[in-house]
Amino acid sequence: MTADPPVSATLENPSDVPMVNQTPVYFFSHGGPTFMYSDRDEAGGDLGAFKVLRAIGKEIVENVRPKAVVVLSAHWQASHDQVEVNSAEHTDLIYDFYGFPSFMYREKYPNVGSKIIAQKVIDQLQGSGIKAKGVARGLDHGVFVPFKVLFPEFQDLKVPIIQVSLFDTDDPHQHFALGKALAPLRDENILIICSGMTVHNLREMGRYRASVAPYAKKFDDMLETAISSDVGTVREDAMANLIKTDEAHKSHPTKEHLLPIYVAAGAAYNEKGKRLYTNQTSSVAWGEYQFGSINND
Repeated sequence: MTADPPVSATLENPSDVPMVNQTPVYFFSHGGPTFMYSDRDEAGGDLGAFKVLRAIGKEIVENVRPKAVVVLSAHWQASHDQVEVNSAEHTDLIYDFYGFPSFMYREKYPNVGSKIIAQKVIDQLQGSGIKAKGVARGLDHGVFVPFKVLFPEFQDLKVPIIQVSLFDTDDPHQHFALGKALAPLRDENILIICSGMTVHNLREMGRYRASVAPYAKKFDDMLETAISSDVGTVREDAMANLIKTDEAHKSHPTKEHLLPIYVAAGAAYNEKGKRLYTNQTSSVAWGEYQFGSINND
Protein backbone atom coordinates (compact mmCIF):
# COMPACT_ATOMS: atom_id res chain seq x y z
CA MET A 1 0.00 0.00 0.00
CA THR A 2 1.37 3.41 -0.93
CA ALA A 3 1.65 5.87 1.95
CA ASP A 4 -0.52 8.95 1.72
CA PRO A 5 1.45 12.03 0.68
CA PRO A 6 1.64 14.98 3.05
CA VAL A 7 -1.34 17.22 2.44
CA SER A 8 -2.80 20.48 3.68
CA ALA A 9 -6.38 19.50 2.86
CA THR A 10 -7.42 20.12 6.43
CA LEU A 11 -7.45 23.83 5.57
CA GLU A 12 -10.13 23.25 2.97
CA ASN A 13 -12.02 20.69 5.07
CA PRO A 14 -12.11 22.14 8.58
CA SER A 15 -15.00 19.89 9.55
CA ASP A 16 -12.58 16.96 9.37
CA VAL A 17 -10.57 18.38 12.25
CA PRO A 18 -11.98 18.08 15.81
CA MET A 19 -11.41 21.44 17.49
CA VAL A 20 -9.80 21.77 20.87
CA ASN A 21 -10.67 24.67 23.13
CA GLN A 22 -7.11 25.90 22.79
CA THR A 23 -4.00 24.03 21.75
CA PRO A 24 -1.18 23.59 24.26
CA VAL A 25 2.28 25.06 23.66
CA TYR A 26 5.44 22.97 23.82
CA PHE A 27 9.13 23.66 24.30
CA PHE A 28 11.45 20.83 23.36
CA SER A 29 15.16 20.43 23.94
CA HIS A 30 16.34 18.94 20.65
CA GLY A 31 20.06 18.17 21.03
CA GLY A 32 22.01 17.32 17.89
CA PRO A 33 21.22 14.87 15.09
CA THR A 34 22.24 11.96 17.33
CA PHE A 35 19.02 12.54 19.29
CA MET A 36 17.11 10.84 16.47
CA TYR A 37 18.82 7.55 17.34
CA SER A 38 18.61 7.68 21.15
CA ASP A 39 16.54 4.49 21.26
CA ARG A 40 19.35 2.62 19.48
CA ASP A 41 22.47 4.39 20.69
CA GLU A 42 22.22 7.00 23.42
CA ALA A 43 25.68 8.41 22.77
CA GLY A 44 25.10 12.07 22.09
CA GLY A 45 21.35 11.79 22.60
CA ASP A 46 19.06 11.23 25.57
CA LEU A 47 16.83 8.18 25.85
CA GLY A 48 14.59 9.73 28.51
CA ALA A 49 13.89 12.81 26.38
CA PHE A 50 13.37 10.56 23.35
CA LYS A 51 10.69 8.52 25.15
CA VAL A 52 8.94 11.66 26.43
CA LEU A 53 8.81 13.24 22.96
CA ARG A 54 7.61 10.01 21.38
CA ALA A 55 4.73 9.90 23.89
CA ILE A 56 3.91 13.58 23.35
CA GLY A 57 3.86 13.05 19.58
CA LYS A 58 1.33 10.25 20.00
CA GLU A 59 -0.80 12.53 22.18
CA ILE A 60 -0.64 15.33 19.62
CA VAL A 61 -1.67 13.02 16.79
CA GLU A 62 -4.48 11.33 18.70
CA ASN A 63 -5.86 14.13 20.87
CA VAL A 64 -4.77 17.55 19.65
CA ARG A 65 -4.92 16.81 15.92
CA PRO A 66 -3.86 20.34 14.93
CA LYS A 67 -4.65 21.75 11.52
CA ALA A 68 -1.12 23.21 11.33
CA VAL A 69 2.06 23.49 13.37
CA VAL A 70 3.96 26.74 13.83
CA VAL A 71 7.49 26.02 14.99
CA LEU A 72 10.36 28.24 16.14
CA SER A 73 13.91 26.94 16.39
CA ALA A 74 17.13 28.14 17.96
CA HIS A 75 18.71 27.79 14.53
CA TRP A 76 16.88 30.59 12.73
CA GLN A 77 17.37 34.18 13.80
CA ALA A 78 16.29 36.83 11.28
CA SER A 79 17.18 40.42 12.21
CA HIS A 80 17.06 42.64 15.27
CA ASP A 81 13.63 44.08 14.41
CA GLN A 82 12.01 41.69 11.93
CA VAL A 83 10.77 38.11 11.95
CA GLU A 84 10.77 35.86 8.90
CA VAL A 85 8.15 33.21 8.12
CA ASN A 86 8.71 30.26 5.82
CA SER A 87 5.94 30.63 3.25
CA ALA A 88 7.22 27.97 0.83
CA GLU A 89 5.03 24.92 0.39
CA HIS A 90 7.89 22.53 -0.38
CA THR A 91 11.40 22.94 0.95
CA ASP A 92 14.41 20.76 1.66
CA LEU A 93 16.00 20.07 5.01
CA ILE A 94 18.95 22.14 6.23
CA TYR A 95 21.72 19.95 7.62
CA ASP A 96 23.14 22.67 9.85
CA PHE A 97 25.42 20.47 11.93
CA TYR A 98 29.03 19.52 11.42
CA GLY A 99 31.36 16.57 11.96
CA PHE A 100 28.72 13.82 12.21
CA PRO A 101 28.57 10.50 10.32
CA SER A 102 27.57 10.84 6.68
CA PHE A 103 24.30 8.92 7.01
CA MET A 104 22.90 11.68 9.21
CA TYR A 105 23.13 14.05 6.26
CA ARG A 106 20.90 11.72 4.25
CA GLU A 107 18.00 11.81 6.71
CA LYS A 108 14.66 12.82 5.22
CA TYR A 109 11.57 14.32 6.76
CA PRO A 110 8.78 14.80 4.20
CA ASN A 111 6.95 18.00 4.99
CA VAL A 112 4.58 20.47 3.45
CA GLY A 113 3.99 24.16 4.11
CA SER A 114 1.01 26.39 3.44
CA LYS A 115 1.00 29.85 1.90
CA ILE A 116 -2.41 30.41 3.47
CA ILE A 117 -1.30 29.76 7.03
CA ALA A 118 2.06 31.44 6.52
CA GLN A 119 0.21 34.59 5.49
CA LYS A 120 -2.09 34.20 8.49
CA VAL A 121 0.99 34.12 10.72
CA ILE A 122 2.47 37.17 9.00
CA ASP A 123 -0.81 39.07 9.36
CA GLN A 124 -1.01 38.08 13.02
CA LEU A 125 2.50 39.35 13.70
CA GLN A 126 2.06 42.57 11.77
CA GLY A 127 -1.26 43.19 13.50
CA SER A 128 0.61 42.99 16.80
CA GLY A 129 3.18 45.54 15.70
CA ILE A 130 5.92 43.06 14.75
CA LYS A 131 7.60 43.44 11.37
CA ALA A 132 7.38 40.18 9.45
CA LYS A 133 7.91 38.91 5.92
CA GLY A 134 7.60 35.64 4.08
CA VAL A 135 10.65 33.81 2.73
CA ALA A 136 11.47 30.40 1.25
CA ARG A 137 13.64 28.35 3.57
CA GLY A 138 14.19 24.72 4.50
CA LEU A 139 13.60 23.16 7.91
CA ASP A 140 16.73 23.23 10.09
CA HIS A 141 17.74 20.46 12.49
CA GLY A 142 16.08 22.26 15.40
CA VAL A 143 12.83 21.28 13.67
CA PHE A 144 13.36 18.04 11.80
CA VAL A 145 15.37 16.28 14.54
CA PRO A 146 12.69 16.57 17.27
CA PHE A 147 9.90 16.09 14.69
CA LYS A 148 11.39 12.78 13.58
CA VAL A 149 11.24 11.70 17.22
CA LEU A 150 7.75 13.10 17.79
CA PHE A 151 6.26 11.91 14.51
CA PRO A 152 8.38 9.05 13.14
CA GLU A 153 6.13 8.71 10.11
CA PHE A 154 4.97 11.98 8.58
CA GLN A 155 1.61 10.47 7.66
CA ASP A 156 0.92 10.56 11.41
CA LEU A 157 0.70 14.35 11.11
CA LYS A 158 -0.81 15.35 7.75
CA VAL A 159 -0.69 19.07 8.41
CA PRO A 160 1.41 22.01 7.23
CA ILE A 161 4.53 22.95 9.15
CA ILE A 162 5.27 26.68 9.20
CA GLN A 163 8.64 27.67 10.64
CA VAL A 164 9.00 31.16 12.09
CA SER A 165 12.32 32.77 12.98
CA LEU A 166 13.46 34.30 16.21
CA PHE A 167 14.74 37.85 16.37
CA ASP A 168 18.49 38.19 16.12
CA THR A 169 18.71 39.65 19.61
CA ASP A 170 19.01 38.44 23.19
CA ASP A 171 16.04 40.55 24.32
CA PRO A 172 13.73 38.40 26.47
CA HIS A 173 10.81 40.85 26.34
CA GLN A 174 10.99 41.00 22.54
CA HIS A 175 10.67 37.22 22.39
CA PHE A 176 7.86 37.20 24.94
CA ALA A 177 6.07 39.68 22.67
CA LEU A 178 6.65 37.36 19.71
CA GLY A 179 4.97 34.54 21.59
CA LYS A 180 2.07 36.74 22.66
CA ALA A 181 1.56 37.79 19.04
CA LEU A 182 1.35 34.15 17.95
CA ALA A 183 -0.95 33.10 20.82
CA PRO A 184 -4.30 33.72 19.05
CA LEU A 185 -3.39 31.00 16.55
CA ARG A 186 -3.96 28.51 19.36
CA ASP A 187 -7.67 29.31 19.23
CA GLU A 188 -7.69 28.16 15.58
CA ASN A 189 -6.32 24.71 16.37
CA ILE A 190 -2.80 25.66 15.32
CA LEU A 191 -0.11 24.13 17.50
CA ILE A 192 2.93 26.16 18.60
CA ILE A 193 6.20 24.30 19.22
CA CYS A 194 9.45 25.98 20.28
CA SER A 195 12.77 24.17 20.06
CA GLY A 196 16.08 24.84 21.82
CA MET A 197 17.88 23.53 24.93
CA THR A 198 17.45 24.48 28.57
CA VAL A 199 21.24 24.41 29.01
CA HIS A 200 23.54 24.61 25.99
CA ASN A 201 27.25 25.14 26.53
CA LEU A 202 28.99 22.98 23.96
CA ARG A 203 32.30 24.67 24.67
CA GLU A 204 32.66 22.88 28.00
CA MET A 205 31.37 19.42 27.14
CA GLY A 206 34.94 18.09 27.10
CA ARG A 207 35.68 19.60 30.49
CA TYR A 208 32.64 17.94 32.05
CA ARG A 209 32.74 14.71 30.07
CA ALA A 210 32.41 12.57 33.21
CA SER A 211 30.42 14.94 35.42
CA VAL A 212 27.71 17.61 35.37
CA ALA A 213 28.70 21.25 35.24
CA PRO A 214 27.51 22.85 38.51
CA TYR A 215 25.86 25.70 36.64
CA ALA A 216 23.92 23.27 34.42
CA LYS A 217 21.86 21.82 37.25
CA LYS A 218 21.48 25.16 39.00
CA PHE A 219 20.29 27.07 35.96
CA ASP A 220 18.04 24.27 34.71
CA ASP A 221 16.28 24.27 38.08
CA MET A 222 16.16 28.07 38.27
CA LEU A 223 14.50 28.10 34.85
CA GLU A 224 11.94 25.50 35.92
CA THR A 225 11.06 27.58 39.00
CA ALA A 226 10.62 30.76 36.95
CA ILE A 227 8.44 29.01 34.39
CA SER A 228 6.22 26.99 36.69
CA SER A 229 5.78 29.25 39.72
CA ASP A 230 3.79 32.08 38.18
CA VAL A 231 2.30 33.53 35.01
CA GLY A 232 1.83 36.85 33.22
CA THR A 233 4.04 39.82 33.97
CA VAL A 234 5.43 38.20 37.13
CA ARG A 235 6.80 35.28 35.12
CA GLU A 236 8.00 37.52 32.30
CA ASP A 237 9.95 39.70 34.73
CA ALA A 238 11.37 36.66 36.52
CA MET A 239 12.54 35.13 33.25
CA ALA A 240 13.92 38.47 32.05
CA ASN A 241 15.97 38.75 35.24
CA LEU A 242 17.07 35.12 34.95
CA ILE A 243 18.71 35.63 31.57
CA LYS A 244 21.02 38.24 33.13
CA THR A 245 22.44 35.92 35.79
CA ASP A 246 25.91 34.40 35.85
CA GLU A 247 24.31 30.95 35.67
CA ALA A 248 22.54 31.94 32.45
CA HIS A 249 25.74 33.25 30.88
CA LYS A 250 27.57 30.05 31.75
CA SER A 251 24.70 27.82 30.65
CA HIS A 252 24.14 29.77 27.44
CA PRO A 253 27.27 31.59 26.21
CA THR A 254 25.03 32.56 23.30
CA LYS A 255 21.32 32.80 23.97
CA GLU A 256 19.68 31.41 20.83
CA HIS A 257 18.92 28.02 22.43
CA LEU A 258 17.31 29.65 25.45
CA LEU A 259 15.12 32.24 23.71
CA PRO A 260 12.60 29.76 22.22
CA ILE A 261 11.29 28.97 25.71
CA TYR A 262 10.62 32.70 26.16
CA VAL A 263 8.50 32.59 23.02
CA ALA A 264 6.65 29.55 24.38
CA ALA A 265 5.99 31.29 27.70
CA GLY A 266 4.73 34.34 25.80
CA ALA A 267 2.38 32.23 23.69
CA ALA A 268 0.90 30.80 26.91
CA TYR A 269 1.19 34.03 28.85
CA ASN A 270 -1.36 33.28 31.55
CA GLU A 271 -0.77 29.53 31.82
CA LYS A 272 1.84 27.88 33.99
CA GLY A 273 4.46 25.75 32.35
CA LYS A 274 5.10 22.19 33.45
CA ARG A 275 8.46 20.48 33.11
CA LEU A 276 7.75 17.02 31.75
CA TYR A 277 11.35 15.84 31.83
CA THR A 278 14.91 16.98 32.26
CA ASN A 279 18.35 15.47 32.38
CA GLN A 280 21.44 17.47 33.19
CA THR A 281 24.49 15.91 31.62
CA SER A 282 27.93 17.43 31.11
CA SER A 283 27.26 21.09 30.18
CA VAL A 284 23.80 20.65 28.64
CA ALA A 285 20.30 20.01 29.95
CA TRP A 286 17.28 18.42 28.29
CA GLY A 287 14.28 20.24 29.74
CA GLU A 288 10.98 19.42 28.00
CA TYR A 289 7.94 21.61 28.77
CA GLN A 290 4.21 21.88 28.17
CA PHE A 291 2.15 25.02 28.68
CA GLY A 292 -1.61 24.67 28.90
CA SER A 293 -3.61 21.47 28.63
CA ILE A 294 -5.48 19.48 26.01
CA ASN A 295 -9.21 20.06 26.27
CA ASN A 296 -11.44 18.64 23.55
CA ASP A 297 -15.14 19.38 23.43
